[in-house]
Amino acid sequence: MKITKICCIGAGYVGGPTMAVIAQKCPHIQVTVVDLNTERIAAWNDENTDNIPIYEPGLDKIVAEARGRNLFFSTEVDKAIDEAEIIFISVNTPTKTYGKGKGQAADLKYIELCARQIARVAKHDKIVVEKSTLPVRTAEAIKSILDNTGNGVQFQILSNPEFLAEGTAVEDLLSPDRILIGGNTTEEGQKAIQALVDVYSNWVSPEKILTTNVWSSELSKLTANAFLAQRISSINAMSELCEKTGADVNEVARAIGMDSRIGPKFLKASVGFGGSCFQKDILNLVYIAKSYGLNEVADYWEQVIIMNDYQKLRFSNNIVKTLYNTVADKKIAFLGWAFKKDTNDTRESAAIYVADELINEQAKIAVYDPKVSERKVLADLDYLETRTAEKNAKNVTSFNNAYDACEGAHAIAILTEWDEFADYDWQKIYDGMQKPAFIFDGRNILNKGKLEKIGFVYQAIGS
Repeated sequence: MKITKICCIGAGYVGGPTMAVIAQKCPHIQVTVVDLNTERIAAWNDENTDNIPIYEPGLDKIVAEARGRNLFFSTEVDKAIDEAEIIFISVNTPTKTYGKGKGQAADLKYIELCARQIARVAKHDKIVVEKSTLPVRTAEAIKSILDNTGNGVQFQILSNPEFLAEGTAVEDLLSPDRILIGGNTTEEGQKAIQALVDVYSNWVSPEKILTTNVWSSELSKLTANAFLAQRISSINAMSELCEKTGADVNEVARAIGMDSRIGPKFLKASVGFGGSCFQKDILNLVYIAKSYGLNEVADYWEQVIIMNDYQKLRFSNNIVKTLYNTVADKKIAFLGWAFKKDTNDTRESAAIYVADELINEQAKIAVYDPKVSERKVLADLDYLETRTAEKNAKNVTSFNNAYDACEGAHAIAILTEWDEFADYDWQKIYDGMQKPAFIFDGRNILNKGKLEKIGFVYQAIGS
């Protein structure tokens, strides 16, 4: 099958960048990204690409090159579905907040709505691609909905999970470790797989494109994220032991990372992992295991989440303890709110939970993040429903620069590893703070010796 038109439902962190790169690398294919959020689509279509809704290094240039040529952003969902041969589903799959599976299972209501819309609109055979992270056997549910429309259209369902790290998403898309495509073992299923392989082959070498059955593909995504998160929780578990014994977690990580069987990646101790995938995918894995009666398997993976939650709580408790067991009416400056550097994504960011704990202790939080707005900071705290929005707004203020955020602060907490933080005039910051001036480095990115020489009381994770 020769692909000439692709539609992607969902213009978020996965759909937008992925389709922009496909459009750039496949100028012969028309790529349309659709979303019901008119504000988001307007931002993607903004003439000034600095204003596109997703911040990823290099993404603005790719969008500028392809948009209007063969990359389009639209709210006309039905039209795009009707015209496309391949439809990517890239909508949100949050953890359920209600009913059976609450707090663990993925909420598939948006996926089902997409499937029903495709079924209603489609007049010709389609390849439907799961791009969102989904529990195993979701493809079966999608196919059941699509095959029971009664209009004679044939659908092939493929699983093509994303393996993007935010902050390096463009690089990950241009030079992926692997592209994974799962589909049916039938002749029609294999043809559909090949059609998608042919799209990626425009810039990805054949040995990096793996094809599997659809169930293996779905489970591989959950497993990859679980393994990566497990490494972070493992080194964070050791960080507390390092603090108690006088070891340095950075030295321990370097030593074990040189073992070729282990490797150095995802061994950086911190205040904890965040992002849209790790916690959600592990909880999903836990729920799936429990649903099959595999309680020991579920308990094993759930411990990764427990350790991550504990690390965030330990960090906030340490701030309170160090500041003489009270932070009431004290200004605590947060440098960083995004869950990691080089992204404006704040989902499950450690900063949200640390701030929540400190506000419970009546602290005044001053936030500076290069890419996150005050509106987003407050929305993240309001989402927790710990207190009223008015109280959050009263206790949290965002600033346009770090110097203003730190002025008069009793302590600074580093919550995101933005490169610029290391280059600040720390003497100037120290001079403007209450004394003693504390720094709690939740990302271990600052120079301890230099800061202590200035006069800071400096604490890092795991040393």
